[in-house]
Amino acid sequence: MFAVIKTGGKQYRVAADDTLAVAKLAGEAGDQVMFSDVLVLGGDAPKYGAPLVDGASVVGEIVEQKRGPKIIVFKKRRRHNSRRKNGHRQDFTLVKITEILTDGAEPSKTEKKAKPKAEGKPKAEAKADAGAAKDKSQAAPAALFETPQGPADDLKKIGGVGPVLEKKLNALGITRFDQIAAFSADDVQRVDEMLNFKGRVEREDWIGQAKALAEAAKE
Repeated sequence: MFAVIKTGGKQYRVAADDTLAVAKLAGEAGDQVMFSDVLVLGGDAPKYGAPLVDGASVVGEIVEQKRGPKIIVFKKRRRHNSRRKNGHRQDFTLVKITEILTDGAEPSKTEKKAKPKAEGKPKAEAKADAGAAKDKSQAAPAALFETPQGPADDLKKIGGVGPVLEKKLNALGITRFDQIAAFSADDVQRVDEMLNFKGRVEREDWIGQAKALAEAAKE
């Protein structure tokens, strides 16, 4: 048996297990849809509607919602210096025909297919792990240098160093200008890697600034 249905202003010849693309329908994959505009029922005893066949309907299941290929819409007005170019992709729904019903029959009840769950940890556990990772990333870095004796200098006087960065430097054991002024190339590299500076120490000339600040403190 086959049927001719009308949907989205177009007519389609369908049979059970056929898959066709129709104008966009509301719903998600696995939802059941019914086409009640049946124009023809084919088979051993065909029926023709006037315009619809009484009591006939076609049932389908949404396979997926898709978009068609991109088309270019170009408009030009001669001698008016007017041109417009737009792209368009038409939405459509892929439907699989499951039943052709007659005499007002009701569709068979089918359970909606459950979406496969993503493998991995439960949401609550994953959220807790993400929070722990965030706390860990915000934790103070381990000390790289031995903290020198004496009072700490105000490292915020170095251009580009604020309160937050000063705390991170102190956590690395860096507390004084003369300590930064004596940095070797290896020291600069270790600080860059630990704080992800990407060459900031050299780019902003922290060593030169620290030397000048240390000399000024002695005066």
